[in-house]
This record gives sequence, C-alpha cells and structure tokens, in this order.
Amino acid sequence: MSNSNHLSISRRELLIVGAASATTAATRAEAAEPSPPATRPQAASASGLPSSTVSLQVNGQAVSLELDNRTTLLDALREHLHLSGTKKGCDHGQCGACTVIVDGRRINSCLTLAVMHEGSRVTTVEGLGTPERLHPMQAAFVKHDGYQCGYCTPGQICSAVAVLDEIKAGIPSHISADLNVRPLLSVDELRERMSGNICRCGAYSNIIEAMSEVGGVRA
Repeated sequence: MSNSNHLSISRRELLIVGAASATTAATRAEAAEPSPPATRPQAASASGLPSSTVSLQVNGQAVSLELDNRTTLLDALREHLHLSGTKKGCDHGQCGACTVIVDGRRINSCLTLAVMHEGSRVTTVEGLGTPERLHPMQAAFVKHDGYQCGYCTPGQICSAVAVLDEIKAGIPSHISADLNVRPLLSVDELRERMSGNICRCGAYSNIIEAMSEVGGVRA
C-alpha cells in the first residue's frame, strides 16, 4: 500500500534545515545572556592616548607630571622639565649620553619609562653642582680637560660620580676576579666601569685622570 502522506526530503535539505535551527538557537542564547559590565576608561592625555600622573624627586625638588605612558624618563626630563643637560644621543642605550642617577644608581634614561619611576629620586648633571659651586667631579673634568665637544660630558660626569660610589659600596665589575672581595679603586676598574659611556672626541684618558683625582688614585 502506498503512503501518499510520506514526506520526502533529501540529505542536502536536511543539513540546511539543521544549520538554520542551530543558528537561531545560538542567537537566542546570546540575547538571553546579560551584558558584561562596562570597563572603566583609562585616563587619556590631550592627544587621547593613555596617560598617568608621575611624581618624582628631581634634583631635590618634588615634581608631578601628566605624561603619556610611553614617555621615556629622558624625554620627561628634557621636554617636560626642560633639563636639557641630559643628552639624547643614540636613543638606544648604547652611548651613555643620557646617563642620570636614579635612587643612587646610574641608568640610561632613554631605555626606561618615566611611569616606572614613581617616587624615585633622580639626579641629573644640573643637580650635581652649579656654575658657582661645582661638584668635585665637574671641577676635575674642567681641570683635566675631560671633554671636547661636551655633548657626552653630562652623562660621563653622572656616570663617573656613580662609579666611585659603586666601588665604595663594594659592587663588583666585569673584571672583578673574586666577587666576594671588595674591588680596588684602580685605573683598570675605572676604565671598565666607564666603558658604557662613549666619547666620540676621544677624551678618555683625560676623563680617567679627572676620576682618578676625585677618587684618590694615581692614573
């Protein structure tokens, strides 16, 4: 006996119907889910980019800056605080012209973001001395002609001051034979520790003479 009410459907048509049903169910499920809570917008600078308020002690003075989060410490010093003694040389941490002292340690200010130093004490060459009252290292650089064009000099002086403090604190260097023995204040130690500060004029011997005088070692 034939069944005139039998529904004939192809495999292709069955797959199409099934896919449509699944899509409809997914759409209804998404509509039923609660919306996620709104996220708190980040603070933005005048340019619309994320920014932060950074508080620092720079050369003994408290400063507070609203900075784009991408601002390097070097640019914060030069462009926002107008302390142009710190120089931008290679901008890749290879020349040392941007060296400053942060919390007692010398760093390349072009390689670090200002927002990373919230509350830090920063000393630039302007904070070491004044024209009327030079820091001993500044006076020694003048006496021994430790500069020519002068571009690298601020970084050299900041690094030289920090080097003597490193040796005094017993921090070893690459040439230290025994890490458990306090390093000696010697010309070799000074040369090794200053190797990251490049002087394209070639005043290295004069720089070592200046450091040796301040440190109390014969060059």
